[in-house]
Amino acid sequence: MSPQTRLAHSRRRARGRWRVPQLDAAGEARAVELHHRQLRLAVAPLALLFAGILGLPLLFALVPALDTIRVLGIPLSWLALAVLPYPALALLAGWHLRRAEHTEDTK
Repeated sequence: MSPQTRLAHSRRRARGRWRVPQLDAAGEARAVELHHRQLRLAVAPLALLFAGILGLPLLFALVPALDTIRVLGIPLSWLALAVLPYPALALLAGWHLRRAEHTEDTK
């Protein structure tokens, strides 16, 4: 065992068991309301995510001519499926994170 592993194990034993923090009635109501607001906020990013994931293959099925376009010898459809989703996911995640943090800050 490395010294870091032994140290981590000894800290865990010394600290004791982790317990879920208990909230008072008002705090619990605020937490439940915040949870429901964030679930509602998640609907739009999830819808856009599914539209993007299902939309690209559907687009390529409806417009087969996109397979004939090549960039650096690679079909455009392959590039779009392999490269396009990642920046889109990062932008979608950043947008959702900003909205969720704003919701937490306002309540």
